[in-house]
Amino acid sequence: MQLIISSSKEKLADEFSHQFQELTESQENVHVALSGGSTPKVVFDYLAENFTEKIDWSKVFFYWGDERCVPPTNLESNYKMTLDHLLSKITIPAENIFRVQGENDPIEEAIRYGNVLDQHLPKANKIPQFDLVILGLGDDGHTASIFPDSIQLWDSSHNCEVATHPDSGQKRVTITGKLINNAKRITFLVTGKNKSEKVREIVKEEGDFRSYPASLVNPATADLIWFLDQEAASELTSD
Repeated sequence: MQLIISSSKEKLADEFSHQFQELTESQENVHVALSGGSTPKVVFDYLAENFTEKIDWSKVFFYWGDERCVPPTNLESNYKMTLDHLLSKITIPAENIFRVQGENDPIEEAIRYGNVLDQHLPKANKIPQFDLVILGLGDDGHTASIFPDSIQLWDSSHNCEVATHPDSGQKRVTITGKLINNAKRITFLVTGKNKSEKVREIVKEEGDFRSYPASLVNPATADLIWFLDQEAASELTSD
């Protein structure tokens, strides 16, 4: 596990963007699972503003680690957020973008999208392999759309599952632990003081960390990077 602590969200976005650029320059194609949330939004804005011409986007293939079961025009759609803040501002072939069709029946879509990942991703250990999985961290310790009350979804034998938000009841399609931990690289993007307690518990293996899905992120490649701003890392650096 590598911790990269930045002084601000913008510095975090800059650090991540440079590493992402290096990744795209190091191999022929790059398959990326994207995350929703406020921190990726900052990162996408930064990439669009500063790396439009620095990255060969034709070799980048975008997928989603999770998606809310809403139409792609809905304000809650992770796809729409990415479209607004990144995809509409870069030159990337339409065939490089594989969105979760959140407007469809959730169970059928989880099966369909799992098949998409099987067909388009390279394999390692007979499992589809992302070059990079971008994850966020919820206040409750969830990641992707696997929540503490449904942590068993992590160990599903399927590529994708249907998750239910514990408060809103909203359905979501999420990739499962076998795909996340099979990735070549996993990066958490985490900002804000409200995340600091869970960051400390997971990184230091304290408290109820085993009940948090994010604590199960343990890639076989051992290439796990936490990008944190100072607020999110405050309980790590206060000792």
